[in-house]
Amino acid sequence: MSGRTGGTPALASGGDVLPPLVAPGEGGGLRHVVKDRYLLRRLVRRELKARYKGSLLGLGWSYVRPAVHFSVYYFVVGVFLGMDRHVEHFPIYLFSGMVLVNLFTETVHACTRSVTGNAALIKKVFLPRELFPAASLLVSLVHFLPGFGIVLAGALAYGWRPSPAALAAAVFGFAVVAVLGLGLGLLCAAVNVFFRDLEQVVDIMIVVITWSVPMIYPWTHVRDEAPGWVLEAYLANPLVSAVSLFQRAFWYPGTGGDFAFPPHLYARAAISLALAGLVFAVGSAVFARAQQRFAQEL
Repeated sequence: MSGRTGGTPALASGGDVLPPLVAPGEGGGLRHVVKDRYLLRRLVRRELKARYKGSLLGLGWSYVRPAVHFSVYYFVVGVFLGMDRHVEHFPIYLFSGMVLVNLFTETVHACTRSVTGNAALIKKVFLPRELFPAASLLVSLVHFLPGFGIVLAGALAYGWRPSPAALAAAVFGFAVVAVLGLGLGLLCAAVNVFFRDLEQVVDIMIVVITWSVPMIYPWTHVRDEAPGWVLEAYLANPLVSAVSLFQRAFWYPGTGGDFAFPPHLYARAAISLALAGLVFAVGSAVFARAQQRFAQEL
């Protein structure tokens, strides 16, 4: 049998046409993630089993972790600092933003370590490297679902009922976070192979993100207290639009309707989605180019 990389398909001894040989680190791409669904499922299961190995609660920690996280912020900010008296139905306001922010931060955090954390596998077996960040995103979605279920239950308890406008806002906000998180995760995963300090940078960034969106406080605090240019920079953050849309979907319908969201929310969200798409394109291109050197760097 003979063949050339990227050339004419080779012929087997029986006359069957074989696909052209591909050099390691080439010919992958995100389109192959869908094609290799079996490998993707195996990686997701492997990640979940490794994370909860020896754990009594297992996936139950997906409920405990956000519940504890929410309780700390609610009692410190909502009760002790009085935000509960300024924002109607503050628990839903807080948690509807929190589950979306947690999805983003966990996706970026896990994707950043997805290649270096699988160094032994990458050095031994060739498979599309994009499978590792994609698997990290799916694992983050598994952890997102319990929190999302709690948001739905809480919103229903506060009088929320589904509507086309609310569902559209939820899908819009989720799309911004998913696309931006995977795009930034691909970029960070590639760079982290060469500069391991990026893991520490991402950890610091996650702390900043928590306070840079209208989750613990309403965006009007920034409008009233910050200079105009700070407000514009704040509203330019795609996560601000995504969190506001999620709150518009699950918190706002159950309130008295006297809350003002950021101006031109849907227009800003459309720009945020376009920016997320750009980050995704850049992250995919950088990852595709850098993956050819992953094995030797690891």
